[in-house]
Amino acid sequence: MSESSNLPVRGRAVRPSGRHRRPVPSQLPPEAPALVLTTLGDASGVIAEIAALIRADNPQIQVRLAGLGEDPKELTAELEAAARERPEDGTAAIVVPLLTGPHPVADRLISMAVATSGVSVTVTDSLGPHPLLAEALHIRLAEKGLARADRVRLLNVSSPVDAIILATVGGENAVSEAQPTAVLLASRLTLPVLVASLDSAPGVAEAAERLRGIGAERIALSPCVVGPEAAPDLASAAAAEIGVDCAGLLGSHELIAALAARAYGSILSAD
Repeated sequence: MSESSNLPVRGRAVRPSGRHRRPVPSQLPPEAPALVLTTLGDASGVIAEIAALIRADNPQIQVRLAGLGEDPKELTAELEAAARERPEDGTAAIVVPLLTGPHPVADRLISMAVATSGVSVTVTDSLGPHPLLAEALHIRLAEKGLARADRVRLLNVSSPVDAIILATVGGENAVSEAQPTAVLLASRLTLPVLVASLDSAPGVAEAAERLRGIGAERIALSPCVVGPEAAPDLASAAAAEIGVDCAGLLGSHELIAALAARAYGSILSAD
């Protein structure tokens, strides 16, 4: 990673890495691929809540869930079950990882499950970068009083904080992939946004030091984390260690559900 990619990002317009996701068609044939949601951990809690949101808005989709534990058996079983209900010459499932960026453990387990199943499957990219992801991060910050919710009055009201640390999990590659999301969030907030990792380098302490070095006194940590892919208190503990406030995890926000459904819809539109 170049030195410039580690600098705080200030608001400016960018294209979201070509991920122009399309809504799901209002009608689908019975043989349409299943939407299989997967993430690290089990298929309860957040993943089940996101599935419920997708089903409510898109009853035409068959939504399946599969957690990725220590092995990919659950995902393999869901892919095989989806295939049994569909023609042999068609795509049985579209797997949407409920992750904001690449994650080496999840990526490996998903690849293993697809290979083991022998089923015709398409695996989508992670949920980010995308403007809807930046919007969800903005909302979570605003819910904790760490950002203004009203963008119309953005230039007329002082900001609750001076800068944001966008915190990822999944190693250095996840940090690199989150840079466009940081730009999108910075554009929404008109604040510097610096990406750091909760489980790798560059860490949040380094990011806080650099932001304070440019004069930021009030810093907030924004976890770019859905939830199951990280320990429950990982982000809040990191924020407490460096003495900054922390927004909530993305969790089962309706925009995360919309992103997952759009990832599915984009694969259908590309066929």
